[in-house]
Amino acid sequence: MFGEVTLPKEPPSVLAMFDWLPPAVPLLPAVAMCLSVWYLLALRRVRSHGRHWSWIRTTSFLSGCAVLAAVTGLAVDSYGYRLFSAFMFQHLTLSILVPPLLVLGAPGRLLLRSTPHRGIGRYVLIAALAGLRCRASRLLVHHGFTIPVFLLSYYGLYLSDLFDAAASGVGGHLLLQVFFLISGVLFILPILSTGPLPVRQSNLGRFFDIFVEMPLHVFIGVILMMAPRALTTTFSRPPPEWNVDPVADQAVAGALAWSYGEPIALATVLLFAVRWRRDEQSESTRREADTATSDAELAAYNAFLRGLHEGAPRAREGGDGAPGR
Repeated sequence: MFGEVTLPKEPPSVLAMFDWLPPAVPLLPAVAMCLSVWYLLALRRVRSHGRHWSWIRTTSFLSGCAVLAAVTGLAVDSYGYRLFSAFMFQHLTLSILVPPLLVLGAPGRLLLRSTPHRGIGRYVLIAALAGLRCRASRLLVHHGFTIPVFLLSYYGLYLSDLFDAAASGVGGHLLLQVFFLISGVLFILPILSTGPLPVRQSNLGRFFDIFVEMPLHVFIGVILMMAPRALTTTFSRPPPEWNVDPVADQAVAGALAWSYGEPIALATVLLFAVRWRRDEQSESTRREADTATSDAELAAYNAFLRGLHEGAPRAREGGDGAPGR
């Protein structure tokens, strides 16, 4: 149903990983291409109406699509069937690098701005708004759901028999890739998204999510590097012509898990800190404006009271002199 696995004949190397070797089922490369085409068409429509759209968002989203297509469409995908380091590189890229690039492109906001409000576009908007307001969407982006799923994609997968059961064929391999991508998007969406969300966390809640996620790669990486034997059956028997020691390759996978995510996590923290600071400044400016408005209203009210107080004696003086006439 899903085709046969075509393993590369050359021993693995950095250059060989990026050779042209399309997968049996190029699902995610096709998804990446479709997303890129849609984004460019939507961007064209937005700009045709004279609306501005940041080139940084465009570059980020298209870069995410390009990385998604490369990591699932080149030879690294075929090496990932029997080489732990190649599969871990795919896993980390799909769950840590691609999701922030896609989310920073603000595709949800672009969808709402580019979709016409009549014809079929009206039904697209209705479906999008209904999806934002449903309870399932609130659950999917809640940290009580996203963090356990993210933990499962590392510890629950590699430290149990679940991985060997899922990665036994092309279908399971592809399903795992989709799972890594979706779990990464769900995790990073509440943290970095500037578009509409079912529930928007406070900045403190987002910081907590980042703080929980950052050590994950360090711990699982240390476990993989220190393991004296291959932890998975799938990667315990690489092709002999590759001349790969599975335990040594597992240590490389652990080193990737330990080091790959740290620069990206640091960049995420810095970006989040800048946004938090910007939110605090906006809130401070709003409070100052509200305070100034309240002070002006209070001053006007006090002036009104003083006017009433000063007018009362004049009225009494006029009243006292009337009988003398």
